[in-house]
Amino acid sequence: MLQQLKVQNLAIVEEAAIQFGRGLNIITGETGAGKSVLMGALNLVLGERADKSIIRSGADEGRVEASFALEESTAINALLEERGLPLCEEGILLIRRVITTKGAGRILINDSASTAQTLREIGPLLVDIHGPYDQQSLLKQDFQRSLLDAYGKCSDKLELYRSTWSERQELRSRLEKLSSDSGNVGEEIDRLRYMVNEIQSASLTESDEDELISEHSSVANAEEILSSGAVINEVLIDGEISAGGCLLQVQNKLEELVDVLPEANEWLKESQSAILLIQELSSSINATLSRIDADPARLQYLEERMALVQKLKRKYGGSVEAINQTLANLEERLDELENRTEKIEKIQSAISSTTKVLTENAAALSQQRHKASGRLAKAITTVLRDLGFANASFFISLRPCEPAGHGADEIIFEFAPNPGEPAQPLKSIASSGEVARVMLAIKAVLAAHDSIPILVFDEIDANIGGETGRAVGQKLKQVAASHQVISITHLPQSAVYGEQHVKISKEVHDNRTKMKAKILNHDERIDEIARMLGGKGFTSVIENHAREMLESAF
Repeated sequence: MLQQLKVQNLAIVEEAAIQFGRGLNIITGETGAGKSVLMGALNLVLGERADKSIIRSGADEGRVEASFALEESTAINALLEERGLPLCEEGILLIRRVITTKGAGRILINDSASTAQTLREIGPLLVDIHGPYDQQSLLKQDFQRSLLDAYGKCSDKLELYRSTWSERQELRSRLEKLSSDSGNVGEEIDRLRYMVNEIQSASLTESDEDELISEHSSVANAEEILSSGAVINEVLIDGEISAGGCLLQVQNKLEELVDVLPEANEWLKESQSAILLIQELSSSINATLSRIDADPARLQYLEERMALVQKLKRKYGGSVEAINQTLANLEERLDELENRTEKIEKIQSAISSTTKVLTENAAALSQQRHKASGRLAKAITTVLRDLGFANASFFISLRPCEPAGHGADEIIFEFAPNPGEPAQPLKSIASSGEVARVMLAIKAVLAAHDSIPILVFDEIDANIGGETGRAVGQKLKQVAASHQVISITHLPQSAVYGEQHVKISKEVHDNRTKMKAKILNHDERIDEIARMLGGKGFTSVIENHAREMLESAF
C-alpha cells in the first residue's frame, strides 16, 4: 500500500505529508484547495513528465516522496534487479523525485539514481489511477477490447496471434517490394553487380582501418625513423661513449667498493638494473626498426590502398564494418532480383501457410474472448445493480471483422439501463454519471482478478448523488477489502464510507496561499460531512444528519 506521500514546493503546497492507511482512504476539500496537486504529485512518482511550471513560486525546486509497503515484492524486485537498483528491504519501496527550475531533475528509487522510464515501468505494477477524464476512454473500442482481454486472461493467445500477424505483415511487405519491381530489373541487377564486385574485389579487413594508417605513417617517414633510431642506439649502446658503457664503468667501480662500503652493494644492484633497462630499451627499438620498410614500392601500395579504402567509405559507409554491412545488403537484394520469380513463389507459399496459422490463432483468441465476455458482462451487471441500476443489463458483443493487429473481433460494450429498452452501444446512450458508474463497476470486477494493489479514484462519483452516492461509497468500501483504495470525492454520501478521511484545505499566511492536509478524527469528520452537505453553521439538523450518515456507514 501507499504508506506516505510527501510534497514540497509544488503549486500551492509549501510542505505536506499525508499518511495513508489500509482499506478506503477518502480525500475531500473545497474546489481549488489542492487535491489536484496531490494527484499530480502521485503521477510524478509514477513517471509522468515533469513540468517546471508546477514548482511553487519563489522556490528553486519541488520535491515528491512516496513510500510503499509491499506485501508481495517479487515483480518489483525483479524489475529493480534488472535495472541495477537496490531491492526493497522488508518490502519497502521508496521513490523520490526532485524537479528544479534550472537543469535536469533527479529521481531516486531506494536511494539510488534512476530514470522516469523506470518509474513508468514500476507504476502499472503498483497503482491504477482513474481520473475524471478517463470515462471517455471507456467509450473507445480499443479500451473495451483491452478490458475484456485483461479479464479473460487472453494475453498469451493475443501475443501468439500478434506474433503471427507481424510475421505475415513482413512477408506481405517483402512480396509487395518484389512485385513492384518494374521493367528496370535488368538495369538494377547490373548496377548491383557492379557495386558488389567493387566492394568484393577490395577484400576489406579490419587491418584496413588503424593498422593501414599506422603502417603508412611508418613507411612514409622511414628515413627519419631509421636515422633517429640509429642515433638513439648509438647513445644507448653502440657509441664509443654510450650510456651502457658509462654504466659498466660505474658497475666496475662499485664492485671495488663492495668490500669496504656496505652501501655499495645496493648501489651495485641498482646499476645492474639500469644496464638491463638500457639493453631492453635498445632491443625494443631495434626490433621495431627492423620492421620498418623503406621500399618506395611498399609506400606506393599503401597510398593506393588508403585511397581505395577512403573511396569505398565515401560511397558505401564511414567504416570498414559499415562497408561490409552494405555489401551484405546489396548481395541480399541482388539475390532477390536474380531469383525474383522463385522468391515470389516461396513468399506467396509462406503467406498462405502463415495465413492458415493466423486464422487458427484468431479463432482461439476469439473463443477465449467469447467465454470471457459472458462472464464479464454478468459480473458488471451485478455490480451495476448494486450501484443503483436496479433493472439494468450490460452486454458485450463480439462480431467478426477483418483480421488486424488486435485479432479478428469487433468488441462492443452495450448497455440497457432501463427495462424494455434494447441494449445499445455504451457510447450511444450513457450520460457522464452513467459512464462513471459503469467504469467503477468494471474496476470493481477487474480488481478481484488483478494483482495491482492500489486503486486511485479521482471523482469517480461526479455527476451523481443521493442514494446512488451511497451505493458508490459501499462499492468502494467493498473493493477496499482486498485493495488499498484512495478516493477523491465531493460527495458526502460516498465519503462517509472511508476508513480514513483526509481533508485538504488552503489558508493564507503573509499573503501566500498554502495547502494543508489533515487526517480527521470522528468529530472533525462530522463537521466535514456537514460542510459537504452544504449546511454547516446554519442548523444542528445538518450536523445531526452528517452524524447519522457516518454511523449508518459502519
